[in-house]
Amino acid sequence: MHIHILGICGTFMGGVAAIAREAGHRVTGCDANVYPPMSDQLRALGIDLIEGFDASQLAMRPDAWVVGNVVSRGNPLMEAILDARQPYVSGPQWLAEQVLAGRWVLAVAGTHGKTTTASLLAWILEDCGRSPGFLIGGVPTNFPVSARRGPDGAPFVIEADEYDTSFFDKRSKFVHYRPMTAILNNLEFDHADIFADLAAIETQFHHFVRTVPRSGRLVVNAAEPALQRVLARGMWSERIDFGVAAGWHERDPTEFPDATEFDLWRGDDRLGRCRLAIAGAHNRGNAMAAVAAAEHVGIEPAQAIAALSRFGGVKRRMEVRGTVRGVTVIDDFAHHPSAIATTVAGLRARLGAGQRILAVLEPRSNTMKLGAMKALLPGSLEGADLTFCYGRNLGWDPAEALAPLGARARAFEDLDALVDAVCAQARAGDQVLVMSNGGFGGVHGKLLAALGRGPGR
Repeated sequence: MHIHILGICGTFMGGVAAIAREAGHRVTGCDANVYPPMSDQLRALGIDLIEGFDASQLAMRPDAWVVGNVVSRGNPLMEAILDARQPYVSGPQWLAEQVLAGRWVLAVAGTHGKTTTASLLAWILEDCGRSPGFLIGGVPTNFPVSARRGPDGAPFVIEADEYDTSFFDKRSKFVHYRPMTAILNNLEFDHADIFADLAAIETQFHHFVRTVPRSGRLVVNAAEPALQRVLARGMWSERIDFGVAAGWHERDPTEFPDATEFDLWRGDDRLGRCRLAIAGAHNRGNAMAAVAAAEHVGIEPAQAIAALSRFGGVKRRMEVRGTVRGVTVIDDFAHHPSAIATTVAGLRARLGAGQRILAVLEPRSNTMKLGAMKALLPGSLEGADLTFCYGRNLGWDPAEALAPLGARARAFEDLDALVDAVCAQARAGDQVLVMSNGGFGGVHGKLLAALGRGPGR
């Protein structure tokens, strides 16, 4: 089968392409921006890429046009496909029908932590000999890829995104996946470009819950009020809570000051001591959810806990990019105020006395660009010693939004000026925490290079 993917260079659609190629299909694709690293990864798999959406691609006449959600009406190729009355399908639907059907799907949903939790879960299954397929929105360091089909019949771990499916299917992507095991990690307002309010997202989450069979399992963060409202609408599956004393939880967290170890309990039963390469209360919660989900597919908690100690982390999740003159530059994907606050708190928990956090932020997501969360930014950055915000092309004034932080926060429209300002303030022992859901203009390399040049650069 020949499939041609519209919008192939996004993380999700690139993963679909890799899985389709692994399944033996001929895969081609197009996108408005065909650039590394995704373009290099896809070409290495033998996938031909076309720059742009020119209608001349209609002459390819593949067996299936697979459409990503970056494609909208007015797209020249999509208009040609519609006029020619050729069959087309969304990426999530193609994946559900061609790959997930008949398999034990473990889906990880939530506003935050999907990538890390899915990576933890995939690694537990891999380490315990299950050879899972997976599609993850990041690159786990334990795997060479972010997506693979896996053997027939093997379980499949998927990051279950609530963003809409396509221009012709406005349901959330995750309603297509039909999981046997579903993690509901947390739920806050996000994606202001497609959801009017939190209640609209809660409705989509309940659609997702409705797809889990009676023999399925919901692994639920019981400390999240929005998830309680979702489940109050109806629930038909086994429910396993985490984050509360009556469910799966940690006890006496102050016993582990570096935030990378904890004792995992189920009610009053101690299951074992977890050791992680990633710090923070949020990651301990992610690990609890992954262990509880893995149990549903037959992996004993003791096995899963042992696997956690061999998990290496995820790229762009508190990833150290380098240390120069005693200053460490860290890359993190945090872009929602809650995620920013949690990331800063996690880093703070493992720092020694006198070590400072210099937060470098790019508000790049659609929600952040719209200014829907700007009032929450000062509070989310309160734990940082200094904040440097890159505010180019925003529809609101970041300096005004960050004014409650006083002299501890500055905003820049020029990236080089931001780099110079950070380097002027940085001193040995500092942690420069870069937070963005994009490439941020290569700021990590710019910071390391400038630090290497030293004073008077």
